This record gives sequence, C-alpha cells and structure tokens, in this order.
Amino acid sequence: MIPLYSTKQIRQVDEFAIAKLGIPGTILMENASREIFQKIADRIEHLDAPKIGFVCGKGNNGGDGFASARHFSNAGYEVVVVFLGTEKEMSDNCRFNYRVLKKLSTKNKKTTLKKFSSISSLNSLKHCTIVCDALLGSGSQGALREPYLSIIRYLKKLKSIKVAIDISTGLNADTGYAENYFNADFTITLGQLKKGLFFSDGYICSGEVEKGGIGIPDSLYNKFTPTEFLIEPEDALSGLPVKAKNLHKYSAGKVLAIAGSGSLPGAAVLTATSALRIGAGASILCFPKSVREFIHKKLREVVVKAYEDSGSEYLAEKNIDELREKIKWADVVAIGPGLGREKETQKAVLSLLKKYKLKKVVLDADGIFALGKGRYKKLNLKNFVLTPHHAEFASLISISNSDLKRDILKYGKDFVKKTGAYLVLKGAPTIIFTPDGDALINSTGNPSLAKFGTGDVLTGFIAGLLAQQNDIEKAVVTAVYLHSLAADILAEKRTKLDILASDIQSYIPQTIKFLENSIV
Repeated sequence: MIPLYSTKQIRQVDEFAIAKLGIPGTILMENASREIFQKIADRIEHLDAPKIGFVCGKGNNGGDGFASARHFSNAGYEVVVVFLGTEKEMSDNCRFNYRVLKKLSTKNKKTTLKKFSSISSLNSLKHCTIVCDALLGSGSQGALREPYLSIIRYLKKLKSIKVAIDISTGLNADTGYAENYFNADFTITLGQLKKGLFFSDGYICSGEVEKGGIGIPDSLYNKFTPTEFLIEPEDALSGLPVKAKNLHKYSAGKVLAIAGSGSLPGAAVLTATSALRIGAGASILCFPKSVREFIHKKLREVVVKAYEDSGSEYLAEKNIDELREKIKWADVVAIGPGLGREKETQKAVLSLLKKYKLKKVVLDADGIFALGKGRYKKLNLKNFVLTPHHAEFASLISISNSDLKRDILKYGKDFVKKTGAYLVLKGAPTIIFTPDGDALINSTGNPSLAKFGTGDVLTGFIAGLLAQQNDIEKAVVTAVYLHSLAADILAEKRTKLDILASDIQSYIPQTIKFLENSIV
C-alpha cells in the first residue's frame, strides 16, 4: 500500500525541516523547483521549441512557479509568466524568487513577466505549449473567489498541456472536493502524495500524479500513522488464494447468491457465475421458480435453487425458510443483484439478515436498498461487505449526493466505524473502507466500467474470493483491483466503448496471469 498524507501532516514536516533541521525555506523551494523543471522537461524533450507558461500566485505555490520558470529560462526555453499581486503582498520565499526571475528577464529576451490586471493579461499564454498552475497550492480551501475563478475558467479553455504544481487550484487536498478547478493533465505534488488527489474531483482534475521531492527524507513522515492508501499490484496478488493439492469442490469455497427476479435475471447470472470464475468451488443461485427457465439456459456450472414465488417473479418473506439449508451450507451469501425493490422483497432481506447468523455476506444493489431509512442500524453488520455506488450509499445513510461528495472519506469512515462492516464504495475510483478506519483507494479502472452489470460481476468476485479465505480485507482488495485491472487490459486491446460486464468476467483468468507475471 502507498500511504497518502493530509496537508497538515505535510506542513508539519516542512516546518520541522526548517525549524529543527535548519533547512531554509528558500532551499526547499529551490529543490522543489528543480524537480518540477526536470519532470516537465523529460516529458517535452520530443517537442520542437516548446513555449512554457506559468500563472503564479502570491504565496509559496507562486514561489515554486517563479523558481521553476527560472530553470526553464536558464535552459533556453521561451517562458511567459503571468503573476498576481505586488511584491509587498507576496510571501517571503515567493518574493525572493520573483525578484531573481525579474532581474533575469531583463537579460533574457525569451523570458517575459506580466502582472495580471484583467483576463486579457492571460492572452500571452495562448500560444504556450505547456501552462503551469502555481496559483494557490494545497493550503487553499473553500470556493474560488475572483480573480482566481475567472483565471481558472480561462485556463480551462486553452489547448495547452496543463501542469498543476503541487495541486490543482480549486481542489481541496484533503477531501478531494472542488466546485471549480484547474484541469491538469499532469500534477507534480511536492513533499508527499496528498490524499485528495486520488478520489472524487481530485481524481478528475489531477491527471497523472507524480511526487516531486523537496530535499527532506521520507523517514520524517514515519511519525504519522496514515489512514488512506493507494492499492498496489502486490496487495492484490497477496489476496489470491493458494489451492491445496487435496482440494475438492466444497472445500474450495461455497457461494450462495440470493439474486435476480423476473424483470432482472441477468444480474443474478453474472453474480453467480463470477464467483466460480474467480475460483470458488461451488455456486448456487436462489431464483423464483416461475421464471427459472429465463436463466437455466444461461447457466451450466451454477446450480439453481428455485423457490416458490406463486407467479410473482420475486423473493418474498415466506421464501426464507425454503432457503434455510442452503444458507447454512454456504461459506458466503451474496444478496441483492437484480432482486428488485418490492416491499415484500425488502421484508424478505431484512428477515433473512435478522433470522440467520451468516458467516460472511456481500450485500449489493437492492439488498442495500432494503437497509435504507435507518434499518441498517438495527442489524449486526460484522463480516458484511456492502458494495453501493455513491447514490446508493447516500440514500442508505440519508444524505444528499452533493453532501457525500463534499467529504467522502468522512462519511465512509463514520459508517464502517458505527457498523463494523466493510464498505466498497464503487466509483471512479472505488474506495474500500475497513472497520479499522482505513480508506484503501483503488488505482486501476477506466470509464468502460460505467455500464450495467459490472457491479454484479464485482459482487460475484468478492463473494468468490471471500469463500476461499478468512481475511476479508485481502479478498475485497484483490477482487476490486482485479475487476478494474481486467477493464484496463481490455481497453488497451479494444476500446473503452464496447466492453461489457461479461467481458470482464471472462477475462479474469488472463488478468490474474498478467498480475502474476508483472510482479517479480
């Protein structure tokens, strides 16, 4: 796992380096600017005579911009810098680097400094190959005010390659939330990786993220205990089960899927078959008797346990006793995909969860809907894995989508702390919240996953891996990572447009082999 840090933690280390180690702030800024210069230069070395633009604010982020612009100027690039404020308004380190660059520009005709007075001041950036955002930095919070808002809107329209220095202006580095933001193609974040760059709006506006050192050792961050992490390939690989030589189909993991209805049979098929595809030894699907012919022709390896629905085509509370023996048989019960939202079905889900002590449960879609309006608070959700998308989770905990977006980490962590459940919050990217208080951010995936059925496949993957081992966190991490990695590999071979949920399910063997071969 790659640890992620808060702005407060990073600031504390910076202050320690200055106050206790005696490293002047100007030296830290100089180190940062050299990293910025080198990382950008490496990316544009194939371009013919690129022109570099900077928009610099009055604080230390602006100072990073001025210092970086100086390195480009010294290297012979054509440089344009638009800056805000007066020298008096600038922070000390920002003022220092501004003055150096100003003197340099009088000797170098290829370097231009222009004070911002109106939006027309930005017109000099129109022909820049690259435009770097050094306006506000990670210390800024809240909605953008003028002139920053108008500047960001102008920069968004430019066709230049856009680079954010430390963090995109407008983005909250802790919550990942932004109302308006600089849309970077590439972010060079300084010191350490900031958690807000990797989810919600941060995931959208940061582009590719790379860490830029500032000349202080990573060991200074060891005093902190991070609670946010990026998932690495090694983490996913460690969750794959090891098959014993004397394994048989029932000791290889037994999954019971209570899923599907007359109007939504496909979700049940995807979930039940995905459990087998990821390695479970046995998979049984509970399905309404009156419409079982819908799915029999689509299932070969999955056993169907039909319950008497009297032609209703959905699960009702009276069916729970019919399923008693199969529920006891299963190592994992997956509940929800395609069940429907009839009142009788919701009652059945609640009755099942109250009546039986289940070993492990994966709850998705309509199964989660049944727990809404505070009903989940009356249940013991230990050993449960809930897999809602954002709208389903917001509805479950009775808040709006906009409220959830403002602080996803807070709401996710509060939920698992109160319930003891594991929360797989599906999105771009998916975030796994553990009862220990950690947030594990998936680092694979692409827009091809935004289709019907992909969540049902993920439910089956999670259930299948859970049936094969006792470590819930490892199983969930592996399932989430592999599910999205399959989409990434397929997108490379095909396009992000034509990939279906069944493709991801079918491609999981090659994905596992790819993961195994990629880690030496």
